[in-house]
Amino acid sequence: MTNPTAAAGRRQIRVRGIVQGVGFRPFVYNLAQRLQLSGYVLNSSAGVLIEVEGDAAGLERFVEALRGEAPPLAQIEDVSVANLAPAGYSGFVIRESVDEPGQLVPVSPDVATCDDCMRDFRSPENRRFGYAFTNCTNCGPRYTITRTIPYDRPLTTMACFPMCKRCLREYEDPADRRFHAQPNACPDCGPSLWLSADFDKERDSFAAIREVQRLLREGRIVAIKGLGGFHLVCDPANDAAVRLLRERKKRSDKPFALMVPDVAAAERLCFVSGEERVALESVHRPIVILARRPGAPVSPALAPGNNTLGVMLPYTPLHHLLFDGAFQALVMTSGNLSEEPIVTGNREAAGRLGRVADEFLFHNRDIHTRVDDSVVRVFQGQERVLRRSRGYAPYPVSLSFPVAEILACGGELKSTFCLTKEHHTFLSQHIGDLENYETLVFFRETLERMKDLFRIAPTTVAYDLHPQYLSTKLALEQADVEKIGVQHHHAHIASCMAENGVTDKVIGVAFDGTGFGTDGKIWGGEFLVADFTGFERRAHFRYIVLAGGDTAVREPWRLALSYLLDTFGARFDTIDLPLLSRVAPNKITTVRSMIERGLNTVPTSACGRLFDAVASIAGVRDEVNFEAQAAIELETSALAGVDDLYPFEIGFGEPWQIDVRPTIERIVQDVLAAKPAGWISAVFHNTIAAIIVEVCRRLRAAEGIGRVCLSGGTFQNVYLLERAVGGLRAQGFEVFLHAKVPPNDGGIALGQAVIANALLGRRGSRSG
Repeated sequence: MTNPTAAAGRRQIRVRGIVQGVGFRPFVYNLAQRLQLSGYVLNSSAGVLIEVEGDAAGLERFVEALRGEAPPLAQIEDVSVANLAPAGYSGFVIRESVDEPGQLVPVSPDVATCDDCMRDFRSPENRRFGYAFTNCTNCGPRYTITRTIPYDRPLTTMACFPMCKRCLREYEDPADRRFHAQPNACPDCGPSLWLSADFDKERDSFAAIREVQRLLREGRIVAIKGLGGFHLVCDPANDAAVRLLRERKKRSDKPFALMVPDVAAAERLCFVSGEERVALESVHRPIVILARRPGAPVSPALAPGNNTLGVMLPYTPLHHLLFDGAFQALVMTSGNLSEEPIVTGNREAAGRLGRVADEFLFHNRDIHTRVDDSVVRVFQGQERVLRRSRGYAPYPVSLSFPVAEILACGGELKSTFCLTKEHHTFLSQHIGDLENYETLVFFRETLERMKDLFRIAPTTVAYDLHPQYLSTKLALEQADVEKIGVQHHHAHIASCMAENGVTDKVIGVAFDGTGFGTDGKIWGGEFLVADFTGFERRAHFRYIVLAGGDTAVREPWRLALSYLLDTFGARFDTIDLPLLSRVAPNKITTVRSMIERGLNTVPTSACGRLFDAVASIAGVRDEVNFEAQAAIELETSALAGVDDLYPFEIGFGEPWQIDVRPTIERIVQDVLAAKPAGWISAVFHNTIAAIIVEVCRRLRAAEGIGRVCLSGGTFQNVYLLERAVGGLRAQGFEVFLHAKVPPNDGGIALGQAVIANALLGRRGSRSG
């Protein structure tokens, strides 16, 4: 170690970002030792604080290495360096953490088991052989076990597991990769597994795993406690087991996710590109949407009506143990009843899932924060998040500009909220559809935890304009804060802008199923000229009416009827469409009367509802059991290699109205001519893409704007997205898409936050 009297200088260094729970302090300690520098490192509520002194060359190399050689899980946002006079430090030490009131530090998401830990629990001679909770500084639980910052063991759910002597030696040894690994444990001192039937018996993890495998082979359903909650597990090749799980879970058709042991197993079921392999094997371990191979050996009930499967790889030692010599795939779906939050506690699971699972595999490491699996899809070589949760949350989306302390409450479906501070926006993990008490409790519980974790006290609350959303009601209940309502589709576009670092005006194309408009109608097929401070609605799909409100969303034939009546008028009775024979005549009569008389109807311009209507007219689906089911099956049916278009019109009112009555008329002609539904679907998708390109082209001519942001749930449709993006780029547009933030309503809280921040800034500049 350098003689302190010969030290050329001292540096105080603050490092911010994901630098706690990722082995950063051990890295700094060993770096200082290697360069023969003195000083200390500690965790604080603001990140990592370092003071280091020594010769000038060593100090320079030290600062460079902080970024260049950082641990694999570290994500450094900022390194600030101050020059100080030498203090005469003797040696380099890791000091106790310091709590700095009001300061925040991002918390690492939970990450998959690293290769080193895999070797540990796979090696019979290793003391962690078969241990389901093996981890180190480079892997394992983080967010789900963290109670507060700084990230130290006493402030996690591992506090109740005192380390044994051998684990403590690892924890205190700078040369060990478990040096200051807060979840560090072994079979002698850490969490343990047991089956519910063996609650009072000696806990034998290997015996428990073998029994679970036996039960799954017999077609039973097992609830297994994992990292962020319980999973319901069964054999996907066992059709009876999959159908029984659907019946018990009350989930009619929505696809179940699969877990497979490795990429080779995934390739037996699906086509896997190089980029999809990278997504599968990443430390995030999301569910990746993959194209299913014809004849894949899984139950037809696994993902009915889909040509894709949601597949993920194991991300804990427990998952790896489940597959040992037993299965090539397992159904691994959220441990909940339909539309309720994922279950986390043992007693809660026994009560809520008792009629679903035949057996429970418990453990005694508490889950402080419930976190569901994330979902991604690869598009044009890039991973794009559809559901942002485990592995991604609560890592912030950083901005190029400062933001006030704001709470944005999001929407109703795929609910998330957003908290902002400094240059950070913290999106919550996926909450779910905010339509019941249990999910509202989850929302409130997570909000309070994240406010405490990141030391954020919002002075402003942003919310959706829909007066019936529970998120809106929650926002309006907040006391002593400024409240800012944000239009749903403006929030979609602002979310895409913020993620991509765009601050100037854009053409925003916001397509989805529902969003409350400023005229009191339901929007969802919108072309906006927008920035963070405001928007102009420049074009939209022609309004039709929803007959029966939400019932029309569940019964797409009602939407089909509305489009048919709007298109054909008095000629409707001359159409001998198969749809009209599939639905009971009395229902047709009742709904037609509602539409024609305007009873219990609401106007909508939603593109998502247009997809539903076309799915019904084409004979794909007349009723749905989950959101967007008809649109998904319509996309699935689309034939490749079709370039035809249907006619459409753009009316030059204010705003422009996109008239698809010519489209609907031609679709009816094709149905009556017995054209395949897949052909109709392809031509319809091509037409929507052509509408996007043509309206954007005309808006560029009028406004001089060449940047386009695409956002909204409809743009999860890869067939449409490929053609829209290709068409726009061929016309010279710069196109921005979502990647880190979902394009669906799971991303609008970010848009609400940056809009509210911009409005606050504009008001402040005016008052100044």
